[in-house]
Amino acid sequence: MPDILSQNQIDDLLKRMQGGNKAEAVPEEPAVKVKEYDFTSPKKFTKDQLNSLNNLYETFSRVISSYFTSIVRDICEVSVVQIEEQRYHEFSNALPDNTLVAMVDFRPVEQHYDETVIMLEFAQSFGYLLIERLMGAMGDVYIPDRDYTDIELAVLHSMIDRVTVYLRDAWNNYFAVETGLRSIETNGRMIQAFAPQDVVVIITLEITCGNYSCTSNICMPSENLDAVIASFSNKYAMSTKQQDPGKEKARKDLVLDYIKQSDLLVEAVLDQCEMTFGEVIALQVNDVISLNKPIDSEICVTVDGIPWYNARLGESKTKKAVRLVEAIAN
Repeated sequence: MPDILSQNQIDDLLKRMQGGNKAEAVPEEPAVKVKEYDFTSPKKFTKDQLNSLNNLYETFSRVISSYFTSIVRDICEVSVVQIEEQRYHEFSNALPDNTLVAMVDFRPVEQHYDETVIMLEFAQSFGYLLIERLMGAMGDVYIPDRDYTDIELAVLHSMIDRVTVYLRDAWNNYFAVETGLRSIETNGRMIQAFAPQDVVVIITLEITCGNYSCTSNICMPSENLDAVIASFSNKYAMSTKQQDPGKEKARKDLVLDYIKQSDLLVEAVLDQCEMTFGEVIALQVNDVISLNKPIDSEICVTVDGIPWYNARLGESKTKKAVRLVEAIAN
C-alpha cells in the first residue's frame, strides 16, 4: 500500500464515512454445548436409573428427617442434593480425616444378588450435635478437639442402627433387602471398603437443623446395583400403568364399604367449665353445676374429638336428642 493516497482513494473513504457504510460484522456462531465424556471411565448407569434411585432416597430422606427432628428437638430437614457415579478413590480422597462413617451390610433377599456394603458418611459435628441434644443440651453445636469416647460411640451406634432400619424400609418399597450395621469408623481415609478403581454411586444429602447445616454421603458400589435398579425400575413402571376403570371403581367401592363399617365416637359437648380441685372433691350427688351458656344455645358435636357440627338440644320420643344445625368447616 502506497504511503500517499490518491484523490480517488480519499474521495472513496469520505463517501464511506458519510454514508455510514461499515464493514459487515461476521455473525458469531452460537456456542455449542459440549458435554465431556471420559472413555477411560465409561458411565454404567443411565439417567432413568439414577432418577429411580433418587426417588428411593427422597423417601428415605423424609423418614430420617422426622427421626432426627425427634432427637435434636428442633426442625431437621434432610434432602437429596445430587446423585452421581465416580471412582471410589475420588470419593475416599475427598473425605476429611475426622468424620463418621457407618459400614452397613446390604443383603438382597433374592439369592442371585451378592451381598455388599454401603457406607453412610456423616460430618463429625453432626455426630456431636446428636449426642448433645440426646443428652438434653441446647444451643450452638460444640465440637471438642478430640475423638469420640467409647460411650459416645455406643450412643451413635444405637442411633445409626435405627437409620439402617429406615434405609431397609425405603429399599423394601422397591426391592426386598436386609440391612445391618456392621461397624462405625471415625477416620474416612483409613477405610478401604472397595478397590480404588471401583465404580460407586454417591448420594449426597443436605442436613439442616436450625442454624446448623452439613452434608452427608451414601456410597454404594456398582456391583449388582445396575441390575437391582433395573429390576425395581421395571416393576415400578408396570405398577404405574393405568388400571382398568371398572376394576379401579370396584376397588374403591370395596375400600369405602370397609370404611363405612368403622366405629367413630360421636359426642355432644354442652359446655366446658373450670373448677378448682377442692370444688371437685366437694361435689355431691344432686349438686348443680352452672354452665356459661343458655339452655337454648347451640352446642358442639365432635367426631373422635374433632369439632364437626353445631347442634341444638331437644327431645325425640321422650329421649334427649340433638338436632344438627350446620357443619363446621375443618
